[in-house]
Amino acid sequence: MNYTFGIDAAGGERVPAAFLYDTKGAHSFGFLTEENRNGQPQLRIAELNDGFAPVYWAKDFIHTNVKEDAHGCYVDWDGEGALPLTFVCDVPREGNYAVEVTLYAGEDAQALLFLGRRRLAVRVALAAGETWSGRFLTNICPIIPRGYEMPMEDLTLDVTVVGVGVHFNRIEVTPWEGPTIYIAGDSTVTDQSADYPYLPGSSYCGWGQMLSAYVGRRFPVSNHAHSGLTTESFREEGHYAILYERIKPGDICLIQFGHNDQKLMHLLAEGGYRDNLIRYLTGLLEKGARPMLVTPLARNSWMGGSGAYNDLLADYARVCREVGAVFRIPVLDLHEKSMAFVKREGREAAKRYFFPSDYTHSNDYGAYLFAGFVYEELAREKVLEKTVHFAGESDREASGQGSRDGADEKGRQQSWEPPQVLPVLCVPEEYAQLKNPADEHLFEDLERPQDVLNRAEALSFVVETLHFFPTNVYNDMFTDVIGHETYAGAVECAWQNGLIPQELIENNTLQPTREVDGNTFLRILLNGYATRKDLPAGGDVENAQALGILPEHFVPGEPLTRRAAADMCRKIMI
Repeated sequence: MNYTFGIDAAGGERVPAAFLYDTKGAHSFGFLTEENRNGQPQLRIAELNDGFAPVYWAKDFIHTNVKEDAHGCYVDWDGEGALPLTFVCDVPREGNYAVEVTLYAGEDAQALLFLGRRRLAVRVALAAGETWSGRFLTNICPIIPRGYEMPMEDLTLDVTVVGVGVHFNRIEVTPWEGPTIYIAGDSTVTDQSADYPYLPGSSYCGWGQMLSAYVGRRFPVSNHAHSGLTTESFREEGHYAILYERIKPGDICLIQFGHNDQKLMHLLAEGGYRDNLIRYLTGLLEKGARPMLVTPLARNSWMGGSGAYNDLLADYARVCREVGAVFRIPVLDLHEKSMAFVKREGREAAKRYFFPSDYTHSNDYGAYLFAGFVYEELAREKVLEKTVHFAGESDREASGQGSRDGADEKGRQQSWEPPQVLPVLCVPEEYAQLKNPADEHLFEDLERPQDVLNRAEALSFVVETLHFFPTNVYNDMFTDVIGHETYAGAVECAWQNGLIPQELIENNTLQPTREVDGNTFLRILLNGYATRKDLPAGGDVENAQALGILPEHFVPGEPLTRRAAADMCRKIMI
């Protein structure tokens, strides 16, 4: 399959700028824009397409204007951020494909090339007037999208370029046979979608979708990670079956879980988590595959009182290393490498690598960095060197040498540094009042607003407001908090993050239903704030005044209503 673009295109199938892909079969190839996304429901399922969607407030005015000239097709856009240009073509069957792409730069540009569900193939700096070509591998197979229970067939290839003035000049797609890297994991690994106009700092991204930028010239990556999954639900919801049915001898399978397992008592590190890892490894080894455990990505998590780093996943990383040693398989210690990075950067600087106001999930910068750590671990274990490739692949292709993909002479990727202050899109005034349907207002439907706040509620309010990682595992540190209580997870989370003032604890009791006065709530709230940002100088009331969060008629020693506490939380949202 050979596609050419531009007014003077010759050879292969010429793709005019106005040609849109059609799921009904009228056009087996073409561009993906708002016009056909809106008219064809299947094109709005992110996992079956390019993984981009217009930002909610821009749906009525964003228009991907595809133009063509003698050098190819490109997007005409002079607004903030960037618009993706996505070409879609049908493929005859699932499996691995080699995709050779030729780009032309109408001006100096940093181009990002994605294949499939927003999996990065390459970052390349192009000079105005330059023509560039690269060949990359990708995998196409069924997937169970979010909100669906059964696998959906995927027989399309999406090729997306992001870069001002960057043209598609030619795309050639050919079947490819060879070893595949499969991935099992959770939201920190999965192929995340991104809004456009695109800004890499405000796009969710899993490291699994960036790994192809490091290995994609030699290995196609088949990423089966999904948000919210545990070592248990990955199997129970059918995702493992898709992977297991396709993996073959010599294929690699990277497995990273832990972030969601720790929410469930029966999936504690020494319990169900360990047992499930063993079960995965046993089955994959029986098929002749090469499973490898990846220790869970570290969070940007810090204690509220001492300000020390708070390692919430140490037990899960340790169990990965122990199980790997028993099975004598490689363990890629992403946890240690990412935690060392977060500690070195510090809380504030590390935020640039995470989605805004999120301390678990990376943005594109962070995912690219963490995928680089995984690549370094693969290199340390000599995994890539031990993998047999097929005759016809030159040493130059295998090493990545000679490429213009931002790699050095050894094929290693250079860093992708975020700016000191991540830019955000400015919402046009006429759209400023639009509400994101996926973003419920904090405490919008607050129950019992005039009731006096109690300690358990105070902890729950702060955990929700400051986006602390929730947990459903309660470790019985207080004799008067029972694990099955609905607020027990918030108590555990608050304890882990140093939110609970020491003066509230007496003889291992918390007295969760005791009324909270203004001073107490301020201490809890400011302890939480201190894990996210530096506090002004002064006492609790002075700090709160400086932050502008005190309600009218605030009396420090008097009981606080749920409404007053909710109002303070809204003002301190980060």
